[in-house]
Amino acid sequence: MNTIEATIRNTKTKGEVNSLRANGNIPAIIYGGTEQNQKISIDKKLLKNLVEKENFLSNIITLNIDGKSINVLPREITYEPVKDDPIHIDFIRIVKGAKIILEIPVKFINSDKSPGLKRGGVLNIVRRKVELKCPTENIPNELVVDLEDKDIGESFKISSIKLPEGVIPTIQGRDFVVATLAAPTIIKEPEKPAEETAEGAEGAEGAEGAEAKEGETKAGETDKKEGDKKEGDKKEGDKGKKEDKKAAPEKK
Repeated sequence: MNTIEATIRNTKTKGEVNSLRANGNIPAIIYGGTEQNQKISIDKKLLKNLVEKENFLSNIITLNIDGKSINVLPREITYEPVKDDPIHIDFIRIVKGAKIILEIPVKFINSDKSPGLKRGGVLNIVRRKVELKCPTENIPNELVVDLEDKDIGESFKISSIKLPEGVIPTIQGRDFVVATLAAPTIIKEPEKPAEETAEGAEGAEGAEGAEAKEGETKAGETDKKEGDKKEGDKKEGDKGKKEDKKAAPEKK
């Protein structure tokens, strides 16, 4: 259980709260139980260290406030949108005999001892967290799934996970799946039959032949055009000579 120091705060305006944050502290509030809500502040560095730890929202924390210890559970954290730093946090008092609904993370152990995973099996995680109804004095930090000796084809249901006394899933009436150990999925591209390959080669050769023939035809058409052009030039020259001859003056 983590323990951190906290201080009672008497901030009433937004300016006072901003000044508190500017001095390296995070405003927080404690609620729940029969006592009144209590405003406190926590050192920003201490809180950030806790928040970065795994399962922060499902771990009970002891707050030392002016020499008095109180057990609380983090319920909600507000973050600064740009820097992503915590700027406010809500705590709920741990009251003996009360129950609370929490999302508890699932942890998988002994993956190196699973014959299914060693043979290339894949662990498909259906639920990374499970919502549980827990007594405040008996909240689990995590739910453990042991993969030792587990082979391909096995599934891990909520009934196979040992829960602390008094802790029950919020989903009732069915034994839901948390994870499965499936066979490896390898997609192999089918090979083309030999006939298709031969047809493809023939088609390619035919296409090349057609292209060559088309090239020859175009070349022939070009030669023909060149010939027509030369013949046209010749006719034009003959016509010019005739006109010159006709235009010559008669001798007297």
